Amino acid sequence: MPSITITFQQLGITAIKRSEKGVLGMIIVDTSSTVKGEHILTNVTDIASGKLANLANANKAQIQLAFMGYTNPPRKIMVYVVDGTEKTLNDALTYFATQEFDYLVAPHDITDAESQTVVSWVKSERQNNHLAKAVLPIITADTEGVVNFVTEEIVAGTQTFTTAEYCSRIAGLIAGTPMTISATYAPLPEVTNCSRLTKAERNEAIDAGKFIIWHDGKQVLTGRAVNSLTTTSQEKGDKFKKIKLVEVMDMIANDIRTTTQENYIGKYANSYDNKCLLITAIQGYLKGLEQSGILARGTSDVEIDVESNGLYLTQNGIDTSEMTEQQIKEADTGSSVFLLVRVTILDAIEDITIRVTI
Repeated sequence: MPSITITFQQLGITAIKRSEKGVLGMIIVDTSSTVKGEHILTNVTDIASGKLANLANANKAQIQLAFMGYTNPPRKIMVYVVDGTEKTLNDALTYFATQEFDYLVAPHDITDAESQTVVSWVKSERQNNHLAKAVLPIITADTEGVVNFVTEEIVAGTQTFTTAEYCSRIAGLIAGTPMTISATYAPLPEVTNCSRLTKAERNEAIDAGKFIIWHDGKQVLTGRAVNSLTTTSQEKGDKFKKIKLVEVMDMIANDIRTTTQENYIGKYANSYDNKCLLITAIQGYLKGLEQSGILARGTSDVEIDVESNGLYLTQNGIDTSEMTEQQIKEADTGSSVFLLVRVTILDAIEDITIRVTI
């Protein structure tokens, strides 16, 4: 029997588009009047072209650090230059509130007060479904949206970096880490030395939500890839402390939200059949993530959220006590669609225990 392939288009379904990781936002303070505003770079060689050629050398070095990446360099760096007077940090944050990016890195001379401003901004953006993340120096943020980089005395050959100056390197490294692995134990071949920590001190730092780099006696590596979250809850457990897992959660939420906004909202009647079409599209998207090794195979599921549907009906004066589960699923919910998505995100290998017996 010949095989038959049915596409999403034949079913009347718009597939959920998977976004590409690797977009870094960077705020730079520079006094040159010719470079203020937005600049998009896709390669380190872009620094020497156009207006960015007029950047101060220290600022060019920050972009170069970010482009070093890890397995990959960042796919794109969105640079927003302020001069501190006509354009300020708040102007840059207003700009990035309308952009999609993976991580934001602030100026290399950022003050503690400015870091706190960025933390507050990240928390507010995430509460409003703009899933921003940032890499900041030595800041107690307690949120999955901020990576708290704390290592001091970073030496690369003849050059010494402060913690804040090296945040761009860390942000570029995390942005250049594929979704299938983590940034844990990523080598930093250019770093020859950094502040030394004992194993107990490293573990203490990680438990406190601090991202560190350390010297293992041969080379300098990143520590465990954790964000600054330390206070867990029923909604946000220990998994929310891991950079890799939060990135996958954010990607799934962003991809579904963006595609539904562009292709579903306002474009279909809110019938049960059309809800099922949307479910099929999301299931196809999640299956693709399973095949890519981002989600565990055979664990993804999407269905109409019966509990939320029932609550909507009750709040709108409909008695659901005699309704079957299927009737609640098929009931008219106005303009609202309530779906329940279950996934299992694959973590990276980070803890190995080997027992040897003889």
